[in-house]
Amino acid sequence: MALMTGEQYVESLRKLKLKIYLFGELVDNPVDDPIIRPSLNSVKATYDLAQDPRYAELATAVSPFTGERVNRFLHIHQSTEDLANKVRMQRVLGQQTASCFQRCVGLDAINAVYSTAYECDQAHGTDYQARFVEYLKYCQANDLIIDGAMTDPKGDRGLPPSKQADPDLFVHVVERRDDGIVVAGAKAHQTGSANSHEMIVMPTQSMTEADKDWAVAFSCPMDAEGVFLIMGRQSCDTRKLEGGTLDVGNPDFGGQEALIVFDNVFIPNEHVYMDGEYDYSGMLVERFAGYHRQSYGGCKTGVADCVIGAAALAAEYNGAARASHVKDKLIEMVHLNETLWACGLACSYEGKPTASGNYLVDLLLANICKQNVTRFPYEICRLAADIAGGLLVTAPSEKDLRDPVVGPWVDKYFRGVASVPTEDRLKVMRFIENMVHGTGSVAYLTESMHGAGSPQAQRIMISRQADLEAKKALVKKLVHIDN
Repeated sequence: MALMTGEQYVESLRKLKLKIYLFGELVDNPVDDPIIRPSLNSVKATYDLAQDPRYAELATAVSPFTGERVNRFLHIHQSTEDLANKVRMQRVLGQQTASCFQRCVGLDAINAVYSTAYECDQAHGTDYQARFVEYLKYCQANDLIIDGAMTDPKGDRGLPPSKQADPDLFVHVVERRDDGIVVAGAKAHQTGSANSHEMIVMPTQSMTEADKDWAVAFSCPMDAEGVFLIMGRQSCDTRKLEGGTLDVGNPDFGGQEALIVFDNVFIPNEHVYMDGEYDYSGMLVERFAGYHRQSYGGCKTGVADCVIGAAALAAEYNGAARASHVKDKLIEMVHLNETLWACGLACSYEGKPTASGNYLVDLLLANICKQNVTRFPYEICRLAADIAGGLLVTAPSEKDLRDPVVGPWVDKYFRGVASVPTEDRLKVMRFIENMVHGTGSVAYLTESMHGAGSPQAQRIMISRQADLEAKKALVKKLVHIDN
């Protein structure tokens, strides 16, 4: 089929038999649920972008397997330009949604699995990559969303999978059959899982021989038998149930996370891409992490463009836009954001082909990018809150503004610049509140800190990639030290 439109994507989700729990109840209609729908709208934007002629080169690419044009979120990177176009696309989508559009993890997963499966095949005589290519061609042909699932609950962080009190705290193989495997466990913090057709499951860390049953990678439909989701709570999420839009802050878009539970799920052999090859689990994790850390140089800069714009509007509506300290704070916000952007592009253009032929980002620069992302968005939000002022969190509700008795008083006393309607000022304040404290802070701040690995994970990789011995050799040469 051709590339789906956004509306066709929405209708395709209605055909799935997703098993989703929210607030202790099984959701009857996830597509139209007011808590989930804003996150679905963010994913829909990825389909709408692919239909927009202005963004054809960013949002789509030609598949090396079929020769057909596919959504870039289903593309195997063929060049450094592909890597750069990925982050360019992500920035545009961040600007259009001010949220997490949830497909980056799947794109990063397919590229990591593609190259790792090839090298695993070379070492072990397996046929994982051929299986994976057939699966990917199916997803491309049907323009499906693939969710990438890596993070396990982990239990006791001081113990490997095989030493946990409960073996299910990491996804693992519980039975091997002639025609496939049976897996159990869970994946936590899964962004976009409720809005996906398929998922690729990967190990969450390097494994040893003792952990080989946990060294497993596979794909399956999101509504496969034995799979169910438990949605995560977000700050201010029940505002979406109140009927209005002002207090939500970002009324049309949002993100969503879930716990995915695998209750003895059967996976046929053709959808298994690692089964016990623990020596390649670390490669898969590192490559996925590298791609995903690159992603944050695109998506988070796009979201920050909206935060910076909201801060500038708040200053204008407050009557403070000309203040030198406000101008300086906005400059600092732009400086921080464009630094992240530069890192995202740099690790893309310094990418190199893997043995399988697809392109991998420069891992050192990708980790530098993500290390900065764990810091700069927090400073950008601090400055936005500084510029906005206390009204950010003390504004009355939309119901108060609409009330015939107190509404006129709200309108009178919360107006800033006389020419700007009070409601417009409050909309901007609620948007900033959403990004700094509300549901939007999940996609911007929490993901910036913990998505693609928490800060220490990047520091470990930076240490591995830094090549201090080469740097010491430079100095020895300069000062004529021979040994």
